Amino acid sequence: MPITPTGFAHVRLTVTDIARSKQFYDQVFGLDVAVDGRDGDPAWAFGGVVYQIDEKTLWGLRPVGDDGFDPDRTGLDHLSVWVESHAALEDAARHLDALGVPHEEIKDIGIMYILEFKDPDGVALELSAPK
Repeated sequence: MPITPTGFAHVRLTVTDIARSKQFYDQVFGLDVAVDGRDGDPAWAFGGVVYQIDEKTLWGLRPVGDDGFDPDRTGLDHLSVWVESHAALEDAARHLDALGVPHEEIKDIGIMYILEFKDPDGVALELSAPK
């Protein structure tokens, strides 16, 4: 019998510079920090930060990377998160502009709208809104 997932519990991205990445993610997303392991505690945080998206979903940063992101290498291609609406994508584009974060134009890809940009390590991020 196949496994039936009910959603994502967490995603953790490997980053090269935790201070730089935390500043970026704090400014762009403004999520609550669930765990700040930069002092080494708890050990499972690997010196990183874990953000709380909602009551069931976490987003972590693990500072052990020593190379650049490559979407063509086996592993992560990009990370996409939902926002409520096309208007939320427009607000997000203005927010990214105010922060000086380069981004693509909002695209209609048929099944949803998307807004693409990258984090300081070049990890491809995407905001998605339902049609």
